[in-house]
Amino acid sequence: MKGLVMISLFALLALASSVASAYDPSPLQDFCVALNNAKLAVFVNGEFCKDPKLAEAEDFFYHVMPGNTSNPLGSKVTLVTVKEIPRLNTLGISLARVHFAPYGLNPPHTHPRGTELLIIIEGTLLVGFVASNQNDNRLFTKVLKKGDVFVFPISQIHFQLNVGHDNAIAIAGLSSQNPRVITIANPLFKSNPLISPEVLTKAF
Repeated sequence: MKGLVMISLFALLALASSVASAYDPSPLQDFCVALNNAKLAVFVNGEFCKDPKLAEAEDFFYHVMPGNTSNPLGSKVTLVTVKEIPRLNTLGISLARVHFAPYGLNPPHTHPRGTELLIIIEGTLLVGFVASNQNDNRLFTKVLKKGDVFVFPISQIHFQLNVGHDNAIAIAGLSSQNPRVITIANPLFKSNPLISPEVLTKAF
């Protein structure tokens, strides 16, 4: 009986440690401003950090310009990650401002390292995401209007389409300082070198 209790306790501790290590640890300093120069800097969370005593207001600031939607998709995504605001290093957050022309599309894509929380600032968007194979590839869609919020779970393929006659704007918060973007069509049909047509034909 004692051996069974010890095995159960060991299994519980192993499970707890695997859950605890699944997330980034909390930062142990107020801020860690990323910089490109490695001299006299500390490497933290994928970036070199400036001495906190040398930080200045500009390290915490970035201006997002209106997006140019005169392209075939009719949309422009402007990311604000650790590359644009060095102070985001270690904070686990970033954002994107998305501009849509009438009927503009932010095509199916995924963020492998971040959940997205989208709020509509202007216009009307049809949004949706597709769950994984494990969840029968279910499609979740909704039409959103000004002030509406929608969540795209981490790594799920999702999209936004302006279904209104006017321009639309949305702001997306992402749960990573560098969530990355994989636009689904690009790696499939624009890879270098190209994927064999035989593979793509059979897959689709």
